[in-house]
Amino acid sequence: MFTVIGERINTTLKKVKAAVTERDADYIAEDVKRQEACGATYIDVNAGARIGHEEEDMKWLLSVIQGATKLPLCLDSPDPAILEMAYGLVEQTPLINSISLEKDRFDPMMQYLKGKECRIIALCMDDSGMPKSVDDIFDRAKTLVAELEGIGFKRDDIFIDPLIQPMSVAAENGNMAMDAVERIMTELEGVHTTGGLSNISYGLPQRKMVNRIFLAMMMARGYDSAIMDPLDKEIMAVLKTADMLKGADNFCMNYLKAVRAGDIVA
Repeated sequence: MFTVIGERINTTLKKVKAAVTERDADYIAEDVKRQEACGATYIDVNAGARIGHEEEDMKWLLSVIQGATKLPLCLDSPDPAILEMAYGLVEQTPLINSISLEKDRFDPMMQYLKGKECRIIALCMDDSGMPKSVDDIFDRAKTLVAELEGIGFKRDDIFIDPLIQPMSVAAENGNMAMDAVERIMTELEGVHTTGGLSNISYGLPQRKMVNRIFLAMMMARGYDSAIMDPLDKEIMAVLKTADMLKGADNFCMNYLKAVRAGDIVA
């Protein structure tokens, strides 16, 4: 099953930031309900944009969101103290976003994660910067998996983010991401791959078209999760169709259900 991490509750987005600032619970609750109705598996919660207010904003968001949905949450913060607070408030096992191999982030996050009942997004980033090759991505993924397994994480609870980079920057970035996903899913069997899908189209026109095609191509290589907007009806139609074509939809039941509901239209 493909894991859709709904990305819309993020205070870097103008309307969400305004809703959080004004404590507009109806706006947040309605957005969350729409994400759930459109197929989100997790709701990502990022309250970091209002400097100095992340803790109070995260507490408020968690209260509002958990009053609107029973979906599990993806707790999105680079600050272990914020994650610790949020972990104590969630009602279901969360997905934590994220850990990386950057020393200033890795050490405190490993301490935070020890003994936690959660799932984790692991970024293929280290102190040398963004990965420059498939080998870079895979080597970092392998290290992250080994370290996380060492503190008790099962592979099914690890989501590797290969760090998708824009096509507008380098022509090989699409193939690098796809080749890395295939290698991770083959050689580190049992883990998941995820990430910010729309990074691929940064700086390009007609970004949604690029994102849709790239999603299908990534899924063909084993990509099984994305941080994305489930309210984008067209990309969700691509997801359901690609899931069917790669054999993950027995008797095409989910595909047929989506067609009958009008969610997939040619």
